Amino acid sequence: MIRTFSREEIRRVAAILAEAADAEILPRFRHLAADAVRAKSSPQDLVTDADEAAERFIGERLGRLYPGAVILGEEACSRNPALLNVWIDAELAFVIDPIDGTRNYVAGLPLFGVMVGVVSRGEIVAGVIYDPMGRDWAMALRGEGAWLEDAQGWQTPLAVAAPVPVEEMVGLIATQHLEPPLRGIVHRNMARLALANTLYCSAHEYRMIAGGHAHVLLYGQIMPWDHVAGWLLHHEAGGYCAHFDGSPYKPTHRSGGLLYAPDAGSWKVARQALLEEAAPEARAPEA
Repeated sequence: MIRTFSREEIRRVAAILAEAADAEILPRFRHLAADAVRAKSSPQDLVTDADEAAERFIGERLGRLYPGAVILGEEACSRNPALLNVWIDAELAFVIDPIDGTRNYVAGLPLFGVMVGVVSRGEIVAGVIYDPMGRDWAMALRGEGAWLEDAQGWQTPLAVAAPVPVEEMVGLIATQHLEPPLRGIVHRNMARLALANTLYCSAHEYRMIAGGHAHVLLYGQIMPWDHVAGWLLHHEAGGYCAHFDGSPYKPTHRSGGLLYAPDAGSWKVARQALLEEAAPEARAPEA
């Protein structure tokens, strides 16, 4: 049986994220020593003392609030990938990304976020994305919608953009984890959109697309901490998402890419525009 999650509960989680940011993330921002930043799988895949400290803070607080829940943190899984197998059938699991946008954080750019997704029996039931610089949260509950909420309790409903022709679409396209030849195809095809870019931060990309400020979102890598909270945010804001082959996303999936759009029709148009190789122009016959 899937465990439901309430607004009171998601606000408790949201408060923990803010506390972690105040205690561990913001004091280190633009004050990181050289030995406080390390590479993981590649020179572009970074972890900092702030990531690890914030993950411990959030995990400990959630563990006290929900004894027996599975706590799945990005940095813990990086050290021990076997942890990815222990949460699949859990009655309640919390998926933590302590600093999403670590490259921006290390560079001193104020474009990073803290994310927690809540999963029960393999289904996403809640998600929250905190912006430590803006000091507000994007929240979603399964079947109850998505909204922005600030520290004073002011709420703004989130809704995806209206469908538009492909040449008017704004895309947030992360190609760094796409394998050739698909990566080259997407690079060539991005010019079909009105605008295509990446923020190097899925936390803010999800907030943008769920708020109607972009139409298309594409990811090649789909580790759960990067997408569980954001997927629900977009879904509850009225959007449509599927793997590149059209199959539905589950939080336990680790491959297949993800493509987001305002609705199923827009998704099909965006998929054709971005993922399919353009036919070569017919040559004019020689005189």
